Amino acid sequence: MNRILIVDDEKSMRELLSILLKKEGYDVATADNGDSALQAVQQEIYDLVITDIRMPKIDGIELLKAVKELSPETVVIVITAFASTETAVDAMKLGAYDYITKPFKNEEIRLVVQKALEKRLLRKENILLRREIESRAGFDNFIGKSEAMQQIFSLIRQVADTRSTILINGESGTGKELVARAIHYSGSRKNSPFVTVNCGALPETLLESELFGYMKGAFTGAVANKQGLFEAANGGTLFLDEISTTTPALQIKLLRVLQTKEIKRVGGTADIKVDVRIIAASNRDLLQEVNKGTFREDLYYRLNVIPILVPTLRGRKEDIPLLIDHFLGKLGSEGQKKRMSEEAKDRLSGYGWPGNVRELENAVERLYTLVPGEVILPEHLPATILPGSPFLEIVPSEIPNEGIDLESILQTVEKNLLKKALDKTGGVKTEAARLLGLTFRSFRHRLQKFDQSS
Repeated sequence: MNRILIVDDEKSMRELLSILLKKEGYDVATADNGDSALQAVQQEIYDLVITDIRMPKIDGIELLKAVKELSPETVVIVITAFASTETAVDAMKLGAYDYITKPFKNEEIRLVVQKALEKRLLRKENILLRREIESRAGFDNFIGKSEAMQQIFSLIRQVADTRSTILINGESGTGKELVARAIHYSGSRKNSPFVTVNCGALPETLLESELFGYMKGAFTGAVANKQGLFEAANGGTLFLDEISTTTPALQIKLLRVLQTKEIKRVGGTADIKVDVRIIAASNRDLLQEVNKGTFREDLYYRLNVIPILVPTLRGRKEDIPLLIDHFLGKLGSEGQKKRMSEEAKDRLSGYGWPGNVRELENAVERLYTLVPGEVILPEHLPATILPGSPFLEIVPSEIPNEGIDLESILQTVEKNLLKKALDKTGGVKTEAARLLGLTFRSFRHRLQKFDQSS
């Protein structure tokens, strides 16, 4: 419901406009002079202000200037019985949407108000459309045929149309934001805003004002009222990335929003209803953070209604060739495509990828840029991600929440060491066995296990 403020020192005019616009379904407030109107605009954000030009103390032109300074998104219509071209031009130059003279017909004011609010809505929809286009561009990266990813896709379809809060866990670079976007764009909120905020990238005071908005004068630099991200995401989804980095004070405020569906701007007194679906994400185990006392237990359970664990790239190696082809396709223009040999893909699939999908994408882009010719071969791969990569590149520094494939890691390490021993001895197996502290029979058995000739 659009909020309209009517400002006129004539009671009969205020009452006429109020009755007329309430019948049209608008939420209407009134003020009998410029001073009280200014106070109202300082405390609330209005979609439209209709003001008389001639008023004592603060007139309509001064009020127009103040409204545009306090709340630039608010549309202003000025009304006067003292029509003059000069006054009309002044009002329009200062940002008034339209100029109406008394007396006016009821249908005239209805039409002007409708057109003014439609223009405001169109401007907002254009912003949302740009955001959606940007969002969908990132969604194309969400690729996978592995069982782990098929389970994620199935879960996304199940939860897309629910109102439940979702907590996404996973290592950095696994694609937690892509999962959140997929949930949003697969559900009934897909035509409403998807707004993201990285909680770890902003200090507490700035994060609070970004989330909840603020009123003019709430702090140094707050020169105008500003809508927060909760209001910007109204009707849609707010994605809180790295939620574990929030402070206890902010966690209390987030808990209140989840409980009441209301926010309060920094420096404001009014409670504002919001209809926002919350999706949070963390690369840390929040339950461990609760046990350490750094994260509120009640907020954890409010967020963890539907938990989703995003698998690591090393936990879905069969997806690596698909991702490589996808990233190469994104980088190449028509007639300038590059491809990667199957052997090179196999070698990349054997790497541990501690940075997950993000690291793989960066590696593919680097290879695409630096490798001459049309085919990326094994010899083009950097030493750090060849099968002879250091043990620490293959073995994770800690066991992630979703666990690891121990057998796969041990096999990769064993295969790499066998090859390195053979390379060092020029293919002499007895010497290679000695270097690894194995009998020749054991060494030959291990080679056979990896389908290598004995």
